[in-house]
Amino acid sequence: MSADDETLALLAAARAVRENAYAPYSRFKVGAAVRSASGRVHSGCNVENVAYPEGTCAEAGAIAAMIAAGDTEIVAVAVIADSPAPVPPCGGCRQKLAEFARHDTPVMLATTDGTTLLTTVGDLLPGRFDASHMDRS
Repeated sequence: MSADDETLALLAAARAVRENAYAPYSRFKVGAAVRSASGRVHSGCNVENVAYPEGTCAEAGAIAAMIAAGDTEIVAVAVIADSPAPVPPCGGCRQKLAEFARHDTPVMLATTDGTTLLTTVGDLLPGRFDASHMDRS
C-alpha cells in the first residue's frame, strides 16, 4: 500500500466512525483515526454529554482505542467533520496527539465534501510541552 493509499484508508476510517458520533446537542459529528507504528488503525468519534464539558473529542477516543489495543506511537492522523473548512483538533487534543506522536507526524484534516488540509503535529502545537520539561537533572 502506498503512502497515498494509507492516507486515504486512514481518512476513510475517520469518515466511517464519524457516522457513529453521539452529538445530539451540537449536531457536529467528528471522526478521527490514528495509525500506530504497528500499522494498525484506531478510530474514535466525539461523544457529547448534556453536561457539555464532560464530552469526549474524536481524537481523544482514537488515542484511547490505540492505547487500549497496546500501541503507544502515532505515525499518522486523520480528522474529518462536516464543516465549511477542515477543523483542527482542540488545544487539549493537540497536546494528547503530541504525547504519542513526533513533531513531523502528518495530520490530514478534512471536510465531508472533500476539502483537505495536510499539516503536522508540530505545526498544530509549536512549543509543545513534553517529557523533557519534566527532567530535573
